[in-house]
Amino acid sequence: MILIITHKEDYTVDYIVNILNDRKIDYYRLNCEDVFKSKFLVSNDLLPKIHEKSNFKSVWFRRTRLPDLSAIPFHERNYLLNEFDSLLKNLFALIDAKWISEPYQIYKAENKLYQLKLAKEIGFNVPNTIVTNSHSEIKDFYNQNSCQIIVKPLSQSIIHNENNSLEHIFTNLIDKTHIENLSNFDLTPCIFQEYVEKDFELRITVVGEKIFVAGVNSQTDEVAKIDWRKGKLKFYETEIPANIMRMCIKLVKKLDLKFGAIDIIKDKKGNFVFLEINPNGQWVWIENETGLKISEALIDELL
Repeated sequence: MILIITHKEDYTVDYIVNILNDRKIDYYRLNCEDVFKSKFLVSNDLLPKIHEKSNFKSVWFRRTRLPDLSAIPFHERNYLLNEFDSLLKNLFALIDAKWISEPYQIYKAENKLYQLKLAKEIGFNVPNTIVTNSHSEIKDFYNQNSCQIIVKPLSQSIIHNENNSLEHIFTNLIDKTHIENLSNFDLTPCIFQEYVEKDFELRITVVGEKIFVAGVNSQTDEVAKIDWRKGKLKFYETEIPANIMRMCIKLVKKLDLKFGAIDIIKDKKGNFVFLEINPNGQWVWIENETGLKISEALIDELL
């Protein structure tokens, strides 16, 4: 049996579940926000049972979400949320199965600076990068990179606004006005990188030993030139050199993952430049636009 760890609004899981149902493959979906509604048990054998199920052969770890306890007083809510979080972590640690991928490794792999470190060790080209709260260091970095640098989040790029709806923080250029007025701002944690002139961009999805390469012509749309997510461009299946494929698979393995979604630029000089890897990234839209059989590879890996 496959255990799927997720929440109710994970539409990527919905997509896979439909396929599993069609193929009559046995699975159990744990929506983590309902963990207190699902019967769980850990006894002396330390084999966790979730909804009376324990014979999990593989686990697909997607997302966690804690229960909505907004009606409970603040101090009690914090205590209970910490306890629910600890319960999930304890349950996961006891499940002896094949994971795609193990939660600890995913959380570690989400560290963007750690990603850059490993990518450089493997042999990828990576942009000049700094993370600093020093105004003078940023000004120097701006000048050293021909006044062409970008800023992007150090962690996640999605936030909840005051209406509790989701908004994206995109990659943006730093211009002369920003630098001239830099002293007026406190510097929050973020990544500054040299701006790489792009030919096109790649999303490379690795599942086990299989690799799926999709491209997007981001430079054909003025809105999407800096960050392709701002536009509405269609991805297409493409190819990359064998050595880049090997490095992508090696990076995923080095991060102790079974899955990774890698963002790479092909620059104007023909170089492939690593940006980052999402250890639990989205991919359904790529499969739908390109026909790449990512879901099939994922299910095969779980089986």
